[in-house]
Amino acid sequence: MDRRSFIKKAGLAGAATGAAALATPALSQGMKEMVIVSTWPRDFPGLGLPAQRLAARITELTDGKITTKYFAAGERVGAFDSFDEVASGNAQAYLGAEYYWRGKHAGFAPFTAIPFGLTYTEMDAWIKYGGGQALWDELSAEFGLKAFAAGNTGVQMGGWFNKEINSADDLKGLKMRIPGQGGDVMAKLGASPVSLPGGQIYENLVSGAIDATEWVGPYNDYFMKFYEAAKYYYFPGMHEPGAQLAMGMNKAWWDTLSSTEQAIIEAACNEENSRTMAETNANNGEYLTKLITENGVQLREFNDDIYDAFGEASAEVLEEARDHSPLAAKIMDATVAARQEIGTWMAKSDLAYMQKRNRVLGLED
Repeated sequence: MDRRSFIKKAGLAGAATGAAALATPALSQGMKEMVIVSTWPRDFPGLGLPAQRLAARITELTDGKITTKYFAAGERVGAFDSFDEVASGNAQAYLGAEYYWRGKHAGFAPFTAIPFGLTYTEMDAWIKYGGGQALWDELSAEFGLKAFAAGNTGVQMGGWFNKEINSADDLKGLKMRIPGQGGDVMAKLGASPVSLPGGQIYENLVSGAIDATEWVGPYNDYFMKFYEAAKYYYFPGMHEPGAQLAMGMNKAWWDTLSSTEQAIIEAACNEENSRTMAETNANNGEYLTKLITENGVQLREFNDDIYDAFGEASAEVLEEARDHSPLAAKIMDATVAARQEIGTWMAKSDLAYMQKRNRVLGLED
């Protein structure tokens, strides 16, 4: 307010040159611009809105010293062009999911999710205290990037289908939008996986270009209106048990920041990581009810035979990913070790408690 008052007084005094100098202070006063490109459409519930929130939060926490300019998918570059835009230095950061970049390196997939992989709680523990961040840094540095966890969607639904899936054979020939290694698992079982950015899924499902799609969960999916073309909604998803979202930054730009600025950005990412998960969990139950009661969605659970088929195919997919490179193998092995070590404890704590609590209270259905 003091600065605006000063500018106003200078203008009233007719000091045009002084006002002009004040109108362009950004770089001369040590301010930094941070252009952020996103893989999600603007105002997209559950993914786009948290990304916009994080961008605004960085400017807020730095008191304007880092001014963010946020571009949703398609506003500056296409969703899947975000990686190259940031690696090249044309933008300073992207917000997206790391498995989108597995065509660059197979090691990126575990930093979003792998089939039969880590839940949100397990992922958070591995990244922050189990060596995951160091491996992520090693991989990202090969592409001139630095990345942090910046959101999570938790255990995702298995997807929307235009027919019932009663056995693995029902997946054969199915055209399904499912990216990452989850798509590879489906391919092993005879489906045809398709990778589409979020903004293009609905039109392809309605037109019949695809027969099925996964997205996230009830809160996110409700606004996508997939129920208009596919009424069968399956759970649980094996493909993304704790889908990690990320902010990836151009490392050369990151290295120009002060230690305080770096700490603020990391803190903002940690904050949004927690907020996105909390927001998702708070809304999923409500929106699942809406989908069923208001839109005639038929909820189905994948049976054990189908899940066994998923498991066998998943083992093949992960082994193939290990063969990509020594670093990919190191990352995959570390993820599997974290699943064993952290997951064993989670089975005796959260999972065991919830199963007994829900049985006693009749919350199992």
